[in-house]
Amino acid sequence: MPLPSSSARALKKPRLDDEVRFLRSWIEKPLHMGAVMPSGKLLARTMAHYVDVDSDAPVVELGPGTGAITSALVERGVDQKRLVLVEYNPGFCALLRDRYPQATVVQGDAYRLRDTLWNVLSAPASAVVSGLPLVTKPMLTRLRLIRDAFLALAPGAPFVQFTYAVVPPIPKSLPGVSTEASERIWMNLPPARVWVYRKD
Repeated sequence: MPLPSSSARALKKPRLDDEVRFLRSWIEKPLHMGAVMPSGKLLARTMAHYVDVDSDAPVVELGPGTGAITSALVERGVDQKRLVLVEYNPGFCALLRDRYPQATVVQGDAYRLRDTLWNVLSAPASAVVSGLPLVTKPMLTRLRLIRDAFLALAPGAPFVQFTYAVVPPIPKSLPGVSTEASERIWMNLPPARVWVYRKD
């Protein structure tokens, strides 16, 4: 069997390093992490699919971690300058600033989104993309988060959230809010689904 080339080894190393960082953070604070490992590529691409690449408006990502979904957004064509990355973990913030130097990295609490973003956005966001562990939070916390996200979003813009749970992370029956869901992404570990909420 041929040995992997140096370029192949270079590509594998950041992913392995990211998995180690995620696992260490999950062990230290399990309820603050959306997952034990970074999002899989198919899940990240599915989330990025709902973001308008032709807009100039900001794209807010909540809980980007090591940047698996951020990378999918950039690969889809979202300009780094549009990205506002809200991350609680200072180590992940440093990593994100290094990997995405043109993005705005905000170290703050996404569950207090109104306070975290009050002086950051120059215009309504074209999307809020969330990797937060919503199902670990009380329903009132989830509802406050989506309320604050809608305040930051342009009319009709999507709030995109993934979950490993079989039920939606936020109820489908919110008044004045339309929802849609992706097919279950079985190739992700664990399998996940993407939910999209828009204020009518």
